[in-house]
Amino acid sequence: PGEAYRLLSRLADLGVNLLAFTAVPVGPEHTQLTLFPEDPAQLTDEAEKARIELDGPHAAILVQGDDDELGALADIHEKLYDAEVNVYASSGVTDGRGAFGYVVYVRSEDYETAAEALGC
Repeated sequence: PGEAYRLLSRLADLGVNLLAFTAVPVGPEHTQLTLFPEDPAQLTDEAEKARIELDGPHAAILVQGDDDELGALADIHEKLYDAEVNVYASSGVTDGRGAFGYVVYVRSEDYETAAEALGC
């Protein structure tokens, strides 16, 4: 217990700003913590100095919007479908007032195509 707290508080102390964070179970006893830093180079640099082991980077896109209308996620997936990009995982959240964030994981070789399709 407490691994996410220790990591997140340490990164905050180091001045690393995160845009998103996910924790996903990997088997019965392990959890994968995924970080989406505002400045990836800063995260890598500060983690190295603090001897925090990182795995990655992995290809993902954070889609943010301020118009959480019905079908917003379908529109995102339609753009990726039209670009022939497969999504292998995703996670989204809304603030209840119209803004949303949606993390879309794609294969590394599809990242540029996906980013272009989504206007990122």
